[in-house]
Amino acid sequence: MPATAPSSAYARLVLRITDARTGALVDAAPARRGLTRVEVHAPAFDTTNLRVLLVADLLVRALELGGTPVWALLTGGREEAELRASAAALGIRPFEGSRDVSAGLGEAQVIHVVGEGGVEPDGVRIAVAHVDPAAPAAPEGTDPIALRLALLSRRRDTPARLDAAVLADAGAALAHWRRAVAAWAHRPSRPIPDEVRGQLRAAWEDDLDVPGVLRVLRRVENEPDLPDGARFETYAYADRLLGLDLTRDLGTPA
Repeated sequence: MPATAPSSAYARLVLRITDARTGALVDAAPARRGLTRVEVHAPAFDTTNLRVLLVADLLVRALELGGTPVWALLTGGREEAELRASAAALGIRPFEGSRDVSAGLGEAQVIHVVGEGGVEPDGVRIAVAHVDPAAPAAPEGTDPIALRLALLSRRRDTPARLDAAVLADAGAALAHWRRAVAAWAHRPSRPIPDEVRGQLRAAWEDDLDVPGVLRVLRRVENEPDLPDGARFETYAYADRLLGLDLTRDLGTPA
């Protein structure tokens, strides 16, 4: 993947998401400079609502990577404490708990993140497909970040099933990438090729296509002409969105 100058089209990329109310793609960042409020609606404690929080976490990360200030808050139910604890284990950053804290901040955009068939607030709405309730519980000792990767591997509008095989595959992929990143870190640093950076951004700016981001990372891993130092920087950069703690094993022997 040779380094190329970023195209004028890439320079104009902006995060666009599908509004569940209309089915149309809309800009997630406000047209005028200002704050975006991300409001998460998760009324119960289950894996589907945990997925709702994960999608909101991705949205916040993507907006921040694009330079948009974000205020994120959670409207939960009676099991909100349990939901927040499980979200923290998955690397989901905390959400504010009261809509009053955003009063007077002058947000220019409000985006609601909801589960399919849940509340239907006015305004731009991101709908998240369910996680199969018949799926067995994660085996004891499962890395919570492997669960995060398993959920990230499916588009948010596609139902997910988290059986033992899916979680085992995600855990193996996560361990493999962490070992690879730790090994690449021993090589001289090299910049991310502009083409690769553009592919990553084009994927996540296109309706939060995280599976597309993961495909780019797999190509980067197997590109024979790319220096290991550039692979490391690429994975570290993408992990600012993915939140998989891919650099966790830095400092281990090569």
